[in-house]
Amino acid sequence: MSNLLKVAAAQVSPVFLNKEKTVGKACNAIGEAGKNGAKLIVFPEAFIPGYPDWVWLLRNSKSAELNELYTELVANAISIPDDSTKKLCAVAKETGIHVVMGLHERNAESSGTSLFNSLLFIGDDGEILGKHRKLIPTGGERLVWGQGDGSTFNVFDTNIGKIGGLICWENYMPLARHAMYALGAQILVTPTWDKSPNWLASMQHIAREGGVFVVSCCMALHMNDIPEQYGFKKEYPSGKEWINIGNSCIINPKGEIVAGPVKEKEEILYAEIDLAEIAAAKRMFDAVGHYSRPDVFRFALNRKPNNNLDILD
Repeated sequence: MSNLLKVAAAQVSPVFLNKEKTVGKACNAIGEAGKNGAKLIVFPEAFIPGYPDWVWLLRNSKSAELNELYTELVANAISIPDDSTKKLCAVAKETGIHVVMGLHERNAESSGTSLFNSLLFIGDDGEILGKHRKLIPTGGERLVWGQGDGSTFNVFDTNIGKIGGLICWENYMPLARHAMYALGAQILVTPTWDKSPNWLASMQHIAREGGVFVVSCCMALHMNDIPEQYGFKKEYPSGKEWINIGNSCIINPKGEIVAGPVKEKEEILYAEIDLAEIAAAKRMFDAVGHYSRPDVFRFALNRKPNNNLDILD
């Protein structure tokens, strides 16, 4: 039994630290993918309003520069929901496409000045399905993003299949992957900043391990995409052209790359996938089914929100 659908990975560049223009660019990409018949489009990690690559360049002692960058980043971050998410939802509904968007999210439930590395899931009816906050930032990213919790760990049952997402090196966490498989993910979206051959090899392994389709999406970012006004730009090596080459791709449950990888350019990648391939891939190995041995191994997922304020009446 065949269940074909077209999915897309938007290897596009943000308008750096400009929320309004980046959202506009995202809406154009969503519209284009919808017109081309895609039923799902995935955007890169931290696409709105751009990945904070200065965390790998500036020492934490450069407080004045870091404060200025962080203040601008917060001002251009997203609250879920807000006017920016309304625009994304409207174009998703208009074109009839599911959207997974990487973004900087304000902690609107509290101070509104801490940030999370988040994924926003939007249905093809224009409604917000939910979000996922990255459990733990990597290395220098911890200077910008807070830690998510299990309350946003979910797989969304849509009319095109069950969609789950992990952000960048979360995908290296065996138990995080296991949770996605156990929740029934059929399409695993993996927005990332990692463009390395090791990353691509890991995504192929994960597709085989989980018996899932993987949509790995990374932004292509050229030096010209960073305005001259940002002093950290001088920290890059002389002659550097691409800050990130992209290498986005789409992988089937056999671990085969069926679209991409594309490097050093902006492009929307497309692949026609067949969910029937999942059952075939899991005939011999189903990590959370006949190969799981729950009598030997035990696993638990804590979905309780990690609130920092309990109001008692």
